[in-house]
Amino acid sequence: MSLVVSGSVAPGFEPVADAFAAGFDGHPAMGAALHVVIEGRSVIDLWAGTADQRTGRAWSQDTPSVIFSCTKGLVSIMAARLVQEGRLDYDTPVSHYWPEFAAAGKADVTVGQAFAHQAGLSAPRLELSEDDIVDWERMVNVLAAQEPLWRPGTGYAYHALTHGWLAGEIVRRVSGMSVGSYFRHLIAGPLGVDAWIGLPEAIAGRAAHLQVSPPLSALWAEEADKPPPNWPYKAMTLGHALPADLVTADGGFNKQRIRAAEIPGAGGLASAAALALMWSATVAPTRGIELLEQDVIARATQTRSTGAPVFGGEPPFSRWGCGFQLDSEARRYLSDGCFGHDGAGGQVGFADPVRKIGFGYVTNWMMGPEDLRATRILDALRVLV
Repeated sequence: MSLVVSGSVAPGFEPVADAFAAGFDGHPAMGAALHVVIEGRSVIDLWAGTADQRTGRAWSQDTPSVIFSCTKGLVSIMAARLVQEGRLDYDTPVSHYWPEFAAAGKADVTVGQAFAHQAGLSAPRLELSEDDIVDWERMVNVLAAQEPLWRPGTGYAYHALTHGWLAGEIVRRVSGMSVGSYFRHLIAGPLGVDAWIGLPEAIAGRAAHLQVSPPLSALWAEEADKPPPNWPYKAMTLGHALPADLVTADGGFNKQRIRAAEIPGAGGLASAAALALMWSATVAPTRGIELLEQDVIARATQTRSTGAPVFGGEPPFSRWGCGFQLDSEARRYLSDGCFGHDGAGGQVGFADPVRKIGFGYVTNWMMGPEDLRATRILDALRVLV
């Protein structure tokens, strides 16, 4: 059956639409959507494929999908807004806002270090369960009490899931709201977009069902065979809480219990349009909303972590500001000044402050290092803007 791509493309952006359609080649079970906003105006709004292979449900314009670590970028927007309002300071110790965090040698860890993956808490020392990760108080208490895996500030390692509870608790302590509630209050509600950190039960049936490509599963199976302590692997599983792939047919982030919990390191759901509009609002008036000012963007996007992480790994390496993923060889955006966050399996959301662009790409067909879908879309877009 031939692919049917729905939506609209502004004149001149047809090569981007072609690149989007090409991403489905060889992936008959895939669903995906793409949205691009320039100066507050949508120029690309596309969707295609299957949202749920089990039922044959087609992807629609407003299909929300798990955006995984793109959620970290949204939490970083919230933190930057609190900095802008003078309520939070990147250079102040986390313990100033969250006194319990000072335990086990973490009294001097700054907010900026915590957001830049330098806090030494990339994985829990405990073996955690699913019951643990859906319990906010349990998770933040575990992290507050834990001795760091390395001396904070001397290096970084990607806090794949723990980042969300660290950043989210800072946001909660300062804003007085849970991270999901503050997200609705500050971003999703005012923009009127389909995005949640903590998916309501009433929306559950609309969400895309996730599948993992064989190469990605093989990659994690290989990682599981490495001898302990395998902290990068545990950063994904948290012990016994999640599969390393993050999903199974009916478990992990395919499970409503997990999606309903506020897990801001990976558990946000959004449509592609929502993702693009939210990032657009950080750099241009969008639906009447302007989230961030240029000076706070400049502070939040200064490089804080780059190069090889403390537990090793192969290049290319990412580059991080205060929670924001910056343009690097590991994740090319449109230019050096762009900031955002990608997510496991192929999700991408970011803003370009020079071109006033918000970008969102989501898919339920999760791929690994072989994934070039968003890269090819961005290559096509880059020559047009």
